[in-house]
Amino acid sequence: MASLLSPAAPVRLQSKVNPCNVHALLMALPQTKIFPKDGGACTLSSKLSLFAGSPFTHFPSSASVRKPCSQRKLVIVSKKVSGLQEAMRIKRERELQSANKVRRRPPLRRGRVSPRLTVPDHIPKPPYVGSPELPELASEYQIHDPEGIARMREACELASRVLDYAGTLVRPSVTTDEIDKAVHHMIIEAGAYPSPLGYGRFPKSVCTSINECMCHGIPDSRQLQDGDIINIDVTVYLNGYHGDTSKTFFCGNVSEPLKRLVKVTEECMERGIAVCKDGASFKKIGKRISEHAEKYGYGVVERFVGHGVGTVFHSQPIIYHHRNEESGCMVEGQTFTIEPILTMGSIECVTWPDNWTTLTADGGIAAQFEHTILITRRGAEILTKH
Repeated sequence: MASLLSPAAPVRLQSKVNPCNVHALLMALPQTKIFPKDGGACTLSSKLSLFAGSPFTHFPSSASVRKPCSQRKLVIVSKKVSGLQEAMRIKRERELQSANKVRRRPPLRRGRVSPRLTVPDHIPKPPYVGSPELPELASEYQIHDPEGIARMREACELASRVLDYAGTLVRPSVTTDEIDKAVHHMIIEAGAYPSPLGYGRFPKSVCTSINECMCHGIPDSRQLQDGDIINIDVTVYLNGYHGDTSKTFFCGNVSEPLKRLVKVTEECMERGIAVCKDGASFKKIGKRISEHAEKYGYGVVERFVGHGVGTVFHSQPIIYHHRNEESGCMVEGQTFTIEPILTMGSIECVTWPDNWTTLTADGGIAAQFEHTILITRRGAEILTKH
């Protein structure tokens, strides 16, 4: 579950916009020059087009030659378009047409939120349950001994299994409330507590974030639609430890631009994890993620961050997913989440009156992936993977 930056934390609010969503593709035409046999020039009436960055060249009429073009012999010199270039142009044009269809999707609307589900008394609960206040980010880093690592593995393995199960429920006409109930039941059957339930008045056991929802979506009566994407964020509290993970799933027939966004978001998370090991600087994570996202023109959300996790749900270190110059290095035995959110448009956000559901300000689609990892001498062990 993504942690919101505290007011005291540095926040850069400038937006990153995907140029693919802003600029229309210009039709590629060959650059053509027309030279009459008699040495004069012929005026062409044509709109300016671009080909490989070069403008279509117009030659002004000679004052001494007034013959119409149709009555004169012409020599045409043309720059050819290769088959590969033309194929790429057509592919890109189709992608942009698909992207336009994505942008015309009806905006997300809140459905009816059902009453909070109950948890049996015999299941241990986190200390924040019962308090209406949002817990502060704990200042201590969570570094575990062998027993703590074993318990973290158990909690994370359960979270991973629950997430996989939740993904099997994603299909058109299913409500996110139905997904929440199924997840809730599976978690308590395992003797664990659904960590989001009652965290700062969050009313449900899982976060379900659809399309333009960046994160922290509250399950409700809205039915999933064919072509939606949905991030499901699962955290469980088992034997005193939290395991936290999320994944973005496809609902029905999803467009190619959305599939690419989801694929690249997962790749960004994987690249961030790949740089992690004992002694590595935290800022490498954001650098790797940003480099990969920018290749595809996606924005990396800065407002929501990864966090330490263990006996405490959210703690230091704060994991920035964008380029940054924050200090600090990883330590063997430490556990934290990496959970980048990528957008097809602006990274600025708006939050609904429920104080949780956060959407992109421009309605652009967003995707997120998350793993809890353990730092080792040689690298990072992904705990939420089974």
